Amino acid sequence: MSPTAQHLVIMGVAGSGKTTVANLLSKRLGWIAAEADEFHPAANIAKMSAGVPLDDDDRWPWLHAIRDWMGIQEANSRSTIVTCSALKRTYRNVLAQAPGAVTFVHLDGDRELLAERMKTRSGHFMPPSLLPSQLNTLEPLSADEAGLKIEITNTPTEIVDAILYHLGFAAA
Repeated sequence: MSPTAQHLVIMGVAGSGKTTVANLLSKRLGWIAAEADEFHPAANIAKMSAGVPLDDDDRWPWLHAIRDWMGIQEANSRSTIVTCSALKRTYRNVLAQAPGAVTFVHLDGDRELLAERMKTRSGHFMPPSLLPSQLNTLEPLSADEAGLKIEITNTPTEIVDAILYHLGFAAA
C-alpha cells in the first residue's frame, strides 16, 4: 500500500503571499501545486473584479472543486500544495474532506502590510477594496485543526524554511 498523500493548503487573505510561498514549497518538496483562483467559475471572478465580495453560495462549488482536485491527486499518489483563502472554518472543513492528510498553513500579517502588498501587485483580479471584507470574514485556525500560523514579515524563503521546520520536513 502506498503512503497517504499529504496536502498543504496555504491559506490567508489576499496579499499574504500564498502564491509565492506555494511555488517555493512546490520546488522544495517536488509536490504538485495549484492556485485556488484557477478553480473559480467566471462569475466569481467577475464579481470580485467588480469589487463585490463572494458569499457562501459563491464559494461552495469552488471549495468542492479544490477538494475534488486534491482527491484526484491523492488517487494518483501525489502530494499537493494548494493556495486557498480558506477564510472560514466551514470552508476548511470542506477542504479537509479530501482523501489524504490535509494541513493548513495560515499566512498572517497586519492590515497595513497586506494592503501595501495588494496595492503593489499587478495582474490580479482582486482589488484592495476587498481586503477589509476578507479580514472581517477570516476565522483563525482553531487548536483542533491540523495546521499552523506563520507571520509574513520575513522573506518568502524564511517563511518556507519555517513552514518546513514546523512540519518536520527540515532540520533546524
